[in-house]
Amino acid sequence: MYGLREAGVLKQLFINPLFKLFTMSKVILFRGILLCSLFAVIFANNAMSQGTATATPEEAKEEEKASEAPFEISGYLDGYYLGSFNNAPFPTSFTTENKSFSLGMANIVLSKTGKVGFVADLAIGPRAEMANGYAGTALSYIKQLYVTYSPSDALTFTMGNFSTHVGYELIDSKSNINYTVSYMFSNGPFFHTGVKANYALSDKFGLMLGVFNDTDTKIDVVSGKHIGGQLSYVSGKLSAYLNYIGGKSTDAFETDPEEFTNQFDLTATYALSDKVGLGFNGTKKSVKPTAGDASSWSGLALYSKFMLSDGFTLGLRGERIFDNYGLITGVEDNAITAFTVSGNFHIGNLTLIPEFRIDSGIKSDTFTSLDAKSLKSTSGLLMAVVYTF
Repeated sequence: MYGLREAGVLKQLFINPLFKLFTMSKVILFRGILLCSLFAVIFANNAMSQGTATATPEEAKEEEKASEAPFEISGYLDGYYLGSFNNAPFPTSFTTENKSFSLGMANIVLSKTGKVGFVADLAIGPRAEMANGYAGTALSYIKQLYVTYSPSDALTFTMGNFSTHVGYELIDSKSNINYTVSYMFSNGPFFHTGVKANYALSDKFGLMLGVFNDTDTKIDVVSGKHIGGQLSYVSGKLSAYLNYIGGKSTDAFETDPEEFTNQFDLTATYALSDKVGLGFNGTKKSVKPTAGDASSWSGLALYSKFMLSDGFTLGLRGERIFDNYGLITGVEDNAITAFTVSGNFHIGNLTLIPEFRIDSGIKSDTFTSLDAKSLKSTSGLLMAVVYTF
């Protein structure tokens, strides 16, 4: 998802000179950022409490207003063990290891809401590097980093690096009912860097419009910008989001034409009751070169979750991918059907996720095992642990 050319340009022009300033290892750097953030929070809280003790009534009122949207810290960490029945990890994001205890992501989010707010969403680990890109550089730690400004209750501007509005699933495992992710998620955008505006058209309808750099980049490389939008509807038990992202994905070179991509996406959730929920995701992505024929892929997924008790939730996902041009599987006139069942055992802040998944293709060489065997299907059992704070 991230080209070698972009990473090379980034390293030569910006990242390498910057990264040489850091003499400590990547893990120590991340811990340093975390500790500095924690010290900043402690210092700010102490300063606020001390200021309030000696403040005038007017100053106290101002401080009370400022404290209405407190500084917050949250996050999670996770890991998994996957046992594939035919030595072929699923070709979707984040679960690439087989028969190995594998790390996922350690994540910390510092945020403040209000008229002016911000989010500093930092992460480290294999899942973070795959999602954030720019492996081996300081930018691989940044999952989201943006500021917000709300001139009114109905309008909010956001500028920076933020998760995509496209798709049903999220990068964070704590926010999905299934630990493994779908093909639509893996082949859609992960994040955008740019500016967007969210406007509440009414108490039920909302509109988002944005201008972004190249998809899944923090520094623009391809000339031009992408345009994104979302029309949302939220009422009672139903929530629905119609999404779009499009723009030039490849510049013209000596032998290659320019390419333009467009993706339309629909997600929806419906609560049948307090304990039963349904979800839907449908998407289509097309690729159109200035010279040559257009190609595309599309997919549909149904989700359901059943809260069988306070400590256990069952999640089901069924997905169908149509890949006539071989953009996902590398095999033309192909399709994939994937079924996933996940248990979620909640023990305080800890969630244990045993999961069974089976993926089947039309063509006999849809999947490839780690020992280079062509497979029509792959399946396996997974156990994941997720701790949130």
